[in-house]
Amino acid sequence: MNRRGLLKAVSAAAMAAFIAVPVALHAGERTKIHLDQYNGYFSAKETLAGLKPGEYEFIVANKAGKLVGFELRDLKTGERLDMFPLEPGEIRTSRVRITANGFRYRCPINPTPWYEVAVAN
Repeated sequence: MNRRGLLKAVSAAAMAAFIAVPVALHAGERTKIHLDQYNGYFSAKETLAGLKPGEYEFIVANKAGKLVGFELRDLKTGERLDMFPLEPGEIRTSRVRITANGFRYRCPINPTPWYEVAVAN
């Protein structure tokens, strides 16, 4: 493969990788993060890397088929930012301000590990 062909192949692979990992969606000043909760774990639709302090909307969907919950805390202080239950199939939105401290989240009803997310200044 010549240099030009190699460059095209690398560019196509890089674009495919970029498209495959969506970033958190910005809606005006509020960033949206979609989380799906299954039995014992969460799945994020957007990458949670490189987040900055600001206003966020966490859109949480219950895909576990049973009652679950969502708990969101400040990573450094442990302050509870939000907490609520979700019925099977329910989707709820949490609007919060995230600081440079970062955040962590989990399900307090159907135990999941804490998911800790650093936030860059």
